[in-house]
Amino acid sequence: MKSRAIGQAVIATAGVLAMPTMSFAQELEEVIVTAQKRAERLIDVPISLDVLSGEQLEQRRIETMKDLAYNVPGLTLREDGPGTYQVFIRGLANHSGTDALVGMYLDEVPLTLTGFDQVSPAVLDYQRVEILKGPQGTLYGQGSAAGTVRFISNDPKLDAFEGRFEAETYDVSGGEMGGKGSAVLNVPLVTDKLAWRFAGSYQGGGGWQDQPEAGIKDGNGTELLNVRSKLLWAPTEDFSANLMIQVNRAETKLGMGYEEPDRTVDVGPDRSKVLRPKTVDFELYNLTLNYDAGFAKLISATSYIDFDHHLPFTYIPRQGNLSYGYTEGNDDRAILAEQFSQEVRLASSGGPFEWTVGAFYRDLDYRNPVTYEYEYTTDGSLYEGGGIFVGDLYYFSHQTARSYSLFADGSYSFGEHWTVGTGVRYFEDKKTSLIEYSPGAGTEVEATFHSVDPRAYVRFKPNDDTTLYLNFAKGFRSGGFNQEPFAPYEPEKVFTYELGVKGSVGDGLVQYDFAGFLTNYEDMIRRRMTVIDGAFLSESRNIGKVRVKGVEAGLTLQPADGLSFYVNGAWLDSEMIETDPGDQVNVVGDSSDYTPKFSWSLGGRYEFTALADLPAFVSLDYNHRDEVAYIDRSSFLPQYLPQWSDAIDLVNVRAGVTVKRVDLEVFVDNVTNQNKWADPYYAWANADRTRPRMIGIKAGYSF
Repeated sequence: MKSRAIGQAVIATAGVLAMPTMSFAQELEEVIVTAQKRAERLIDVPISLDVLSGEQLEQRRIETMKDLAYNVPGLTLREDGPGTYQVFIRGLANHSGTDALVGMYLDEVPLTLTGFDQVSPAVLDYQRVEILKGPQGTLYGQGSAAGTVRFISNDPKLDAFEGRFEAETYDVSGGEMGGKGSAVLNVPLVTDKLAWRFAGSYQGGGGWQDQPEAGIKDGNGTELLNVRSKLLWAPTEDFSANLMIQVNRAETKLGMGYEEPDRTVDVGPDRSKVLRPKTVDFELYNLTLNYDAGFAKLISATSYIDFDHHLPFTYIPRQGNLSYGYTEGNDDRAILAEQFSQEVRLASSGGPFEWTVGAFYRDLDYRNPVTYEYEYTTDGSLYEGGGIFVGDLYYFSHQTARSYSLFADGSYSFGEHWTVGTGVRYFEDKKTSLIEYSPGAGTEVEATFHSVDPRAYVRFKPNDDTTLYLNFAKGFRSGGFNQEPFAPYEPEKVFTYELGVKGSVGDGLVQYDFAGFLTNYEDMIRRRMTVIDGAFLSESRNIGKVRVKGVEAGLTLQPADGLSFYVNGAWLDSEMIETDPGDQVNVVGDSSDYTPKFSWSLGGRYEFTALADLPAFVSLDYNHRDEVAYIDRSSFLPQYLPQWSDAIDLVNVRAGVTVKRVDLEVFVDNVTNQNKWADPYYAWANADRTRPRMIGIKAGYSF
């Protein structure tokens, strides 16, 4: 009832904003995307695709992957502290397996390292974000079985000297003050030939989590420095070179992100222990070369990532967990990774037959040293008579992955109305794994995984403003390794069938999209806990098949000058339809983890002229996500399953005015100060909650 009341309040507020004027406005701006690795109108792309422009990211204060997930229905994630996310789309939600289900890119740079480690830069000077839903294996490879998230940053402008500075401060309810400053500068070094663009931001404070036993208060405020430098050289009309360097430095004292309902943090087995701060440091380098040969464009993208992530981790089994009363522990983990990637592709320059062919190579070296400690008992009396403490333990994992792909994608248009397209990608991935519990005691194993991933679609355009499409796509996720004595697990496969329509009416004043899909998720990898020689050990294995049905819809309209609205939503129904007879984790009828039945976002913005003819605005956004589940019968008693998060309703408001070139804004995030479980993994004390209400002011200056 509360979420319904909030929704009614949002709609009523939007209606009040609409009252001052009802004359029709100018048409909404046409959106150009590169989701299919060529520039085309959003309305023409035959897949379900959400796009948020840089202006929309700014207006809705979307600054992290967590913010993005609340604003894009059907996109969910699991967070292990700031900057560490597992991203899920359309019910393909599973935190087992060593590779990602959703790929992430910054421009031409693949950000995915493993399923648990994706380089996640803060939102800074972006042109747009594209969220491609459904398997994208043909164009984006094995890490995109459920979809792909593409961050597109602004390129240098060859003919404009310009910049912007912003500063903000905010107060977190029950926490501390925080602040952020950012700067963007674009400098033409040689007019129309060479330009440099710089974007940087720094933020600190804003924490609200306490660890009373350790004397830590408001310890989860992150100090984050994010800097990007881009150099564009275009000596001729046919050739350009774009060099990008990005540096990220982040540190959080209470960096796990987990918290209890009273906004405190527990550490097992010693609540007073101060764990090391979480740090996320990386450097990212990319050189993209473009050459226009007339009949086609040749693109080369060379990337390198150096990733250094140190994170604390704790586990405390809660009631209902089979480990409750038996064990608690913590560890100090480091993830040291280097990834080189190279893609070369040739894309046609138009005509009825459009095509793209290319090759991709990746070389990943991944090291995971861990020191850990735990306390245990054999009779479940850990909280009564104490247990046996074991410390200074050692774990080391070294993984490598060398993969290559060949891909081709093409379409042919029969006149103005019909287009038929198809594509295929061949993928091969050679992996090695070394796991040690004492130095020099492990044995390296290796395996090679491969896949052929096709796509096919039919597009019908009855007119220039309407697209109907039917497509099929296959996705793939590599297999991987367990620790001894368990065998490796095999790859997963994803098959999706999608029917959709998108378009605009009233000269673009109304834009809409609708898609329905059916997905078969086969050989699903799940992790189970099992007892070997009296110890709980983790094993990943292929256990069955999930079927996901879903509907997605979106509507944007501008009914009057300065007034705009948007609403989009998703309905998902996932069900385990087959399981391995020996599986201990799921049974037929279970839903997939982290999958909300309903999720939606809606909002409105009104731009008007205030006193003294000053441009002003007011906006309101409302995001809803149903509760999500986590199921693991190898870890929990049946009566405690499923583990559920809370349903979440977040309301954010903004108002601002522009005085000359200075923009002034006040904002309130999480107006109702909701304090809800965002993650269902709290029965291991490994779950985050919604951020408290945040009230702030921001000033910006453009030149």
